[in-house]
This record gives sequence, structure tokens and C-alpha cells, in this order.
Amino acid sequence: MLGVSRLNCQFGMGHVDFMFHFFLIRGLIFVPLSNDFFSTGKWQRSKYVGVSLVGKTLAVLGFGKVGSEVARRAKGLGMHVIAHDPYAAADRARAIGVELVTFDEAILAADFISLHMPLTPSTSKILNDEAFAKMKKGVRIVNVARGGVIDEEALVRALDSGIVAQAALDVFTEEPPSADHKLVLHEKVTVTPHLGASTMEAQEGVAIEIAEAVVGALKGELAATAVNAPMVPAEVLSELAPFVVLAEKLGRLAVQLVAGGSGVKSVKVTYASARAPDDLDTRLLRAMITKGLIEPISSVFVNLVNADFTAKQRGVRITEERIVLDGSPENPLEFIQVQIANVESKFASAMSETGEIRVEGRVKDGIPHLTKVGSFQVDVSLEGSLILCRQVDQPGMIGTVGSILGERNVNVSFMSVGRIAPRKHAVMAIGVDEEPNNETLKKIGEIPAIEEFVFLKL
Repeated sequence: MLGVSRLNCQFGMGHVDFMFHFFLIRGLIFVPLSNDFFSTGKWQRSKYVGVSLVGKTLAVLGFGKVGSEVARRAKGLGMHVIAHDPYAAADRARAIGVELVTFDEAILAADFISLHMPLTPSTSKILNDEAFAKMKKGVRIVNVARGGVIDEEALVRALDSGIVAQAALDVFTEEPPSADHKLVLHEKVTVTPHLGASTMEAQEGVAIEIAEAVVGALKGELAATAVNAPMVPAEVLSELAPFVVLAEKLGRLAVQLVAGGSGVKSVKVTYASARAPDDLDTRLLRAMITKGLIEPISSVFVNLVNADFTAKQRGVRITEERIVLDGSPENPLEFIQVQIANVESKFASAMSETGEIRVEGRVKDGIPHLTKVGSFQVDVSLEGSLILCRQVDQPGMIGTVGSILGERNVNVSFMSVGRIAPRKHAVMAIGVDEEPNNETLKKIGEIPAIEEFVFLKL
């Protein structure tokens, strides 16, 4: 089933985390202590001197939804922000002016460290004696993520030695911590009882976003908050959205061109982009291509969670290749190409020179377009359904096919003709809003210059 993460699913958490987080960074110990002294009638301004955030380096460890929101706000406060997250996409970090670095680079450079990672075997006690020894003397640490990511005994030693100047902790390895816990009693530590989402707005936001996420998941929509699916941050999801639609439709188109779709076993997907390979996470795209390939030929409902498993279960091997192009990396992708090997095609013109079914597409003005079938260049919007015709390239063909469709009240949305050379062979791609009946398709097939045709549902 599709899981929804409490931590990642709602902006309320990010908002509360930011508010709480920066209150701690700026105030840490001085605000509560000065309040205590002032409430007893003491006025000791010189005793409480803090540090400025401006120009300081903040290392965000864990660059998911919460971590990225903290980074945005830290930039607004004049901080230099770096981040470490082995699963974060460089393009998402770059979009908000954050540099992704290694773990060692992050802790070496940081004046402040903010933790936003889950507790896993690889993150358990990630801040330990060895890590603290590499940090700047006087670093300040805030943990509102999970208690177990810090070795608490090592943190006490780092505080006592002066490596860590101050720490603010909202979470502990064991909760609640004992009353005599060394960090609870430490004069350089501010502690709170796991208040990460403790505002009325955040609680309401959690409920609303979880409900919306579940409804969207049940409708088969993309989810940036699934915990057992490819992790795709909201901003990356937004950027990739039209390419996700393109990926699914290319998969759906390719498998319908196979003569006997259940025989699909080997699929190659090629992504062309001006971005560096590590700046493009293709897991979501691969999942949607899998969805397009499998759903038309089975009763299985494919989603982000089960895509890879379903492909493996059916014996479909999907390989990926990336082509790095010259030019501006403004768009995440220039085109996506899907090839199916070792099959026969019900539309021979879809076969490439090397014997695979090949379809290629790109996004134009936010709309997915089919731009290549086999060796033929076309340009047709992937909306509605599609008719592909291989024909002798001669005058009047567009009008003849268009008239047949018009007489039967089938609306043509797009039409494109790709040819190898004038007066030779061409492929006509016709986008239609309605599904033509068998009689209409038979009429098209009876046109003398039409050598083959196929109707495809998108």
C-alpha cells in the first residue's frame, strides 16, 4: 500500500520546525536564562551575549521537505547554506541556492548544524566522537529530527571540551529522558519535550494534507509524500510533472505497437538532458514508463510503490541510458526515448534500423508530444488517442483521411506527417478526441496509398 509520512507530508511540520529551529539558533540558552534572571528582578544585559547568523555557514543534514524549508529561510537570514543528503537531487538544491556536499565537508565547514534526517541503520549515531572531532570549535547544533542520530554521550564530551558551544534538542534516544540525563542538565543545552508539530495550525495542516494525499493516491495521482515509493520532493515533482505524463504515455504507446504485448521482456529507456547525470533522478520517470507498459496488457494497477516489483514479477527488464547534451540545463529533459527489443510490431514502421520498436517524445509548452516513431520524425500532441498511418507520400492524403474522420464526427486535434524523402514513404500521426469505430478505421485502411495503420489509446 502507499504509505504517507507524517514528517514529510505536511507543510505545518516545516513551518513549526523553522520557527522552533531558528528560535533555538538565535536564542539557544540566552533567552530562557535571561528570562529566568529578569523575572527575579535581575538586569544583567552584559551576561548574555549571543552570535549573529549573518555570514555564518549552516549545514543542513537531511535535505527533505523540512530541511529544504529551513535552508530557504536561513538564506533569507543571510546565512551561507550547505547540505548533505545522499538522496537529494542537485538540481533541487541548486534551485534554492544550496550546495550539496559530502558529510565530512558539511561538518568541517559548519558554524551551525541542523539535523533533519530519519533514524536508520546508516544514520544511527552519525554525530559521534569521530564526527565531533572534525568540527569547528564552537559549532552549534540543533536536533529536531530523531534522537538516535546523535551519540548522546559523545555530545556531552563535545560540549564539555568546547567543540560544541551550544546545543538545542527537541528529541532524545529514549523519550522521555530521565530527570538526571546529562544533556537535560547541561548548562550549554536547551531542551524541549518533542514539540516538533505542536501548534494548532500544524495539527490541522497534518490532517488536511494526509487526507488530500490519500485521496490523490487512490486516484493514482503522483505523491511527493509516500514513504515506500521513490522520494520526490514537491519542487522536483512540479518540474517533472509534464515529463511524468510523457513517460507514461510513451510506455503506453510503445506496448500497444507490439504484436502480442504479453511478450515484452526487454525495454530500454533513453533520457537526453543538458544536466549532469547526478542532477536528474529518473526513478519516478521509470516507474511511470513501467505503468504505461504494463497496464494496457494486464489487469494490474501499477503505481510508484509497486512499479519495479511488478516489472520484475512479469519478467520485464528495463534498462536506462542517459545522453548528456550541450546547452542550457534549464529544462530537466530534452526528450525521452523508449525501445522494446525482441518483439514483432503490428505497425512495421515503428521498428528502428536495429530492429526495436522505438518511440520518442518531448515536452513542448508543458504538453507531451510524440516526436519520433521508428525512423520517422513526427510532431503530435499526446492527448486523446492516436492513429498512425504509413502511406505513399503524395498530395491529398491529409485531406482524404481528415474527410473520413470528419464525416463520422471524429474530431482531429493534431496531425503531423514525417517522411524520409519527398514522394517516398511517410508516416502520418493523427490525434483524435474520440475513438473511431471499426467501420471508420476500415475506411482509412482501404485508401490505396495507405500501406498500414494502427489505432492507439493514450
